Amino acid sequence: MKFATTAFAFLGLLSSVRADEAAFRALEQRSNTLQLQVLNASTNGCNSANVAVRREWSTLPTAEKHSYINAVQCLKRLPPKSLPSLVPGARSRFDDFQAVHINDTFIIHFNGRFLPWHRYFTWAYEQTLRNECNYTGYQPYWEWSTFASDPVASPLFDGSNTSISGNGAYVPHDAWFYVLPHSGGLNNTCPAQQGGGCLTTGPFANWTVNLGPVNSNGSLPGYVGSGTGLDYNPRCLTRDMGGYWADFVGWDNVTTLLQAEDFATLALLVDQGVHRGGHFTIGGLNNDLFTSPGDPAFFFHHAQVDRMWTLWQNLNLTVRGSEIEGTSTWFNYPPGPNITLSDTLDIGVIGPTLEINDTMSTIEGIFCYRYE
Repeated sequence: MKFATTAFAFLGLLSSVRADEAAFRALEQRSNTLQLQVLNASTNGCNSANVAVRREWSTLPTAEKHSYINAVQCLKRLPPKSLPSLVPGARSRFDDFQAVHINDTFIIHFNGRFLPWHRYFTWAYEQTLRNECNYTGYQPYWEWSTFASDPVASPLFDGSNTSISGNGAYVPHDAWFYVLPHSGGLNNTCPAQQGGGCLTTGPFANWTVNLGPVNSNGSLPGYVGSGTGLDYNPRCLTRDMGGYWADFVGWDNVTTLLQAEDFATLALLVDQGVHRGGHFTIGGLNNDLFTSPGDPAFFFHHAQVDRMWTLWQNLNLTVRGSEIEGTSTWFNYPPGPNITLSDTLDIGVIGPTLEINDTMSTIEGIFCYRYE
């Protein structure tokens, strides 16, 4: 009888998960259809004939996966463009991206710049792979929900030669707790999961992280030099993957996100839900608010964050195509004006400064891409 009760409970849970996914897929299909209608009606600029398509990693052909991995490894070999006087620890073009994120962390998180800045940052990474390392595809995304409870089962993280490597080696370790500065006590606790050590499998098993940590809450311990995170500090890339954060990135949560009534609600659900849950699902370096772009997985996660914003926008593009809200400072510290479409987004040596208005649509201005 106990077995039967357990079996029925499992089937009930499975049925609930499938219903949640079906609800998400219905919203996704509606969103994509509405965006394609706009593209089909376009007679110049970005249109249905020339729009780039970003796809989930598991759907890519093997050859394209290898091409993407090779391009990331190419970025790691290219010299940095950061000035040595400003970023003495940078050793590669890939490091430039981590350095910019470290420098900008306090002006691009927990405020109105978060989504547009990371949209621009992820697009610039994609373009650098294409323009400097001969990648002919586009930035793939990581569908969190499919493998939320067992992320290492995902083709993205299974440790094969067509993955971006798997979990870190298991090393006994404690949970990590920190309070975000100037947040009014907002804290994160990252329980120990199934890894914690260096990557040992897949294409990035010998990956070296050169920058960070930072002498600040929200950054891992072990900073060197001045503590800015910009000094040379070579070490292995770590991950601590597991299913603890499954509810944060599950189908129910992403469906609720797409049903948000306004940008402020969406931003809160992203900040405290899927964005947080995705980083902490990967763990290791991804637990570090400042230096997480040192893991190539960062850009798959943020492509997915951008996908969620894009899908949400398309569901009511007339309003949401220009809807932005939030303070201009980290947790409004120090108190500052609310963000506007004319506020700027700086990504340093990676690209020119843009206004937020330039990044509000993925199919206008410098952008011409959609998700499938």
